Amino acid sequence: MTFPGYKPSTLALWVVLSLPALTMIGPLLGDDARAFHRLLHPTGEWAARFMIIGMMASGLMLLFRSRQWPRWLMHHRRDIEVAAFVYAALHTLVYVIDRGTLDRVNEALPETEIWTGWLAMLIFLPLGLTSNDAAQRWLRAGWKILQRAAWPAAVLVLIHWASLHDWGSWPPAAVHFGPLMALWAYRLWYWYLRPRAPLAAA
Repeated sequence: MTFPGYKPSTLALWVVLSLPALTMIGPLLGDDARAFHRLLHPTGEWAARFMIIGMMASGLMLLFRSRQWPRWLMHHRRDIEVAAFVYAALHTLVYVIDRGTLDRVNEALPETEIWTGWLAMLIFLPLGLTSNDAAQRWLRAGWKILQRAAWPAAVLVLIHWASLHDWGSWPPAAVHFGPLMALWAYRLWYWYLRPRAPLAAA
């Protein structure tokens, strides 16, 4: 059985994208008072991972131009990035519940690891809400311009992750963001810095 408008490969992908969330349900069913607190890191990490995978699609297409799998990734990039947004929203909800009161939420705002996360989420909100064909048709050329806001948001996510525990989380953050940064540098080199053969005279 398939759902209208969805190919089996897309449905299978969403099953895979949902697997991390399924592993988070168990702790919530127990009597652990800190269950929500323990969901902070996995929800945030999976949001970042899926964001990174989605943002790597264009660079991988350029690097492996003769391969088919980057084309598959590019085709499903929107699904992966929507999943990243869902996990980010879940991460935000878990954080608010864990803090308990609005006063405690506001109290933490000046901390680097907090305000960067909130600002990234504010940027991702319009990106997530416009990740559909109707919004793309309505915004036209403005849709691509809006989607470029994902890059400063990704920088904020990197700072948000690295600054946790007094910047003690920078090694895992660097490991996760390293491939994306390498692909970004490759794209910059390919389009702007690589030597090009001079054009033949007419």
